[in-house]
Amino acid sequence: MTNRQLHATCPSCRAVNRVDPARLGSGVCGKCGATLLPDTPVELDDASFQEFVTRNDLPVLVDFWAPWCGPCKAMAPDFAKAAGLLRPSVRLAKLDTQANPQTGSMLGIRSIPTMVLFKDGREVDRMTGATDARSIVEWVRARAH
Repeated sequence: MTNRQLHATCPSCRAVNRVDPARLGSGVCGKCGATLLPDTPVELDDASFQEFVTRNDLPVLVDFWAPWCGPCKAMAPDFAKAAGLLRPSVRLAKLDTQANPQTGSMLGIRSIPTMVLFKDGREVDRMTGATDARSIVEWVRARAH
């Protein structure tokens, strides 16, 4: 049986890297040397969103939030904790809908926080409202594979 290489987009320079699944957790970018799968969410914007979501072979969970949103701020530490718990099988990212309205509008994000799970570049499911790290992890694991 052969090990299929996975594509992982670098959170720093956005280069697409081929990574052996067995070494995914310790992979670094071949272009800039950054950790490919940090244990914290990746910050996205309108310019990087589509590329990041579609150029990763791993599922990507995106938290759509805004700095003025109380529930978003309350959930942020739990979302960050979930990033570490789901690593290396799922990538977590955040997109500020106030600073980047185009992506939220394109996806029909009407309330925040909203988490959207993508696999193979397509939306798998979404959850609206703040929740804890354990619930995020359980929700993602039930849908990501």
